[in-house]
Amino acid sequence: MHEMDTRSPQFAELMARSYHELVGEPLVPDGPAGRPPGSDGPTVADRLYRAPFGLLAHDTSPDPVFRYANLAVQKLFEYGWDEFVGLPSRLSAGEEDREARRVLLENVRRHGFTNDYRGPRVARSGRRFWIDNVTVWNLIDDDGTRVGQAALIRRWEDF
Repeated sequence: MHEMDTRSPQFAELMARSYHELVGEPLVPDGPAGRPPGSDGPTVADRLYRAPFGLLAHDTSPDPVFRYANLAVQKLFEYGWDEFVGLPSRLSAGEEDREARRVLLENVRRHGFTNDYRGPRVARSGRRFWIDNVTVWNLIDDDGTRVGQAALIRRWEDF
């Protein structure tokens, strides 16, 4: 991804806008990124970071690396922000599951998004778990360039 601060409101806008344009529904019900209209409450960036669902993103490098992981994902995968961001995203799946993950991401790259994905993943400790009811989508910048992919993880459970 560009040299964008992935904790910034602009990155939240990128995730929310790309999700809305490709999936056809808001990632955050209150509309565009920033504060909900007429609200002094938390920004969309804050709400996504502290959301009860998992949200993560990786870049488009040849061996994509994570660029974003909200608190739910950090807890689920057992990495802090500084450990997660920069980690090759292939390491989120066990070695035996990486080819299926690669095929999923290639399909998303070509088609824009997929809904209702379920797949096995592995935490830092080696604990294995299922992610379920996942939407994976392309992150598209203002110029129409694909700059990464993101995943919204609605459910998870250990094996």
